[in-house]
Amino acid sequence: MSWHIRQAVRCIAAGGIIAYPTETVYGAGCDPFNGAAVLQLLELKHRRIDPGLILIASSFEQFEPLLQPLHPAARQRIVKASPVPPVTWVLPCLHDIPLWLRGKHESLAVRITSHPVAIALCRRWNGPLVSTSANLHGRRPATSPLQVRKAFNGALDYILHDTQDATNTPSEIRDGISGNILRAARGTQ
Repeated sequence: MSWHIRQAVRCIAAGGIIAYPTETVYGAGCDPFNGAAVLQLLELKHRRIDPGLILIASSFEQFEPLLQPLHPAARQRIVKASPVPPVTWVLPCLHDIPLWLRGKHESLAVRITSHPVAIALCRRWNGPLVSTSANLHGRRPATSPLQVRKAFNGALDYILHDTQDATNTPSEIRDGISGNILRAARGTQ
């Protein structure tokens, strides 16, 4: 698997878009700071920029350079959250975070992934990655490499495989300050 992780990271570094397994559904992602790649991903999905995107990382520390300082209690709640069900946290971000990541918001949606392949990918990349569901906007998220191929008709640059299909349940989304649920664990991203 490490060879495939290295290949995926090379692709990301070259401005490519990849698909990879997560603990929820297959994600489509790229370098969050490569605006051309992010906009191309949104175009492939037929998705608007306004809602913003989810970023995944292997640890909270990978998100910290992007976020406003958090109260220690909020940070601890996020770091200590159980990986089941997976939770995406909406947190206040720095003012210079690109529009293509935050959309019309002053916040970022972030999730510490618990999937071993996604963890290895973020560690090798040494930072967060865009993680939007691998599907055309409004359609069911892909839960296997075959579904990813069908959805994007070969338009992605690399697909990381996993031995198990994903759960087909997108993550719950919570406000990172209040802890309130913004979206239950259903629907498409």
